Amino acid sequence: MGYFITFEGVEGCGKTTQIKMLSELLSARGIHTHLTREPGGCPIADKIRAILLDAENRALAPLSELMLYAAARAQHVSEVIIPALSSGKVVLCDRFCDATTAYQSFGRCIDRGVIDTLNSHACQGVYPDLTVLFDCDPAIGLDRARRRIEASSGPREERFELEALAFHQRVRAGYLQLAAENPDRFLIMNGAESIDDIFSALSTQILTRIPETQRGIC
Repeated sequence: MGYFITFEGVEGCGKTTQIKMLSELLSARGIHTHLTREPGGCPIADKIRAILLDAENRALAPLSELMLYAAARAQHVSEVIIPALSSGKVVLCDRFCDATTAYQSFGRCIDRGVIDTLNSHACQGVYPDLTVLFDCDPAIGLDRARRRIEASSGPREERFELEALAFHQRVRAGYLQLAAENPDRFLIMNGAESIDDIFSALSTQILTRIPETQRGIC
């Protein structure tokens, strides 16, 4: 089996920049790597992503939102993650089941037991070996995220960026609680530091944790 690393954090925390840099580093070192994301990661899940992140869908009910995330994850796990891990790759995923707990339980206040049950079914027994949490003040992160959206020529995936600051503060608290509950799995990075400083610390940590069996030459 491969090695599964997930990247988590509030909007604008810097995780997407770091995961791309890490993917390039690992590939350059001959480590078989697959970079993916949630929601999305495969054609069917990408279509669900378009619904979930479109600001025109702000009337989407919290329970409907939760079910859509579970559906996208089930497809992604079956079609992408399980095959990649089975082939021995290091899978880097931009968000996974911890995001659902942080956003839909702590953020939306849906009962955590409901979310844990849905995550269990959608993940199909696949859980991260390591989760990197980029901790960041939500106010700073939202400012970064909104500037990124304004500069982008792609779809305006901003439904969550339009939520109140209090929502994102609950999400951050949720992530920190998950990290406290799972200290052996979580690695917390300071998302307020510079991109280069974060990546220097991150890459050092990751390279020491990836098992030798994943270090084959491509």
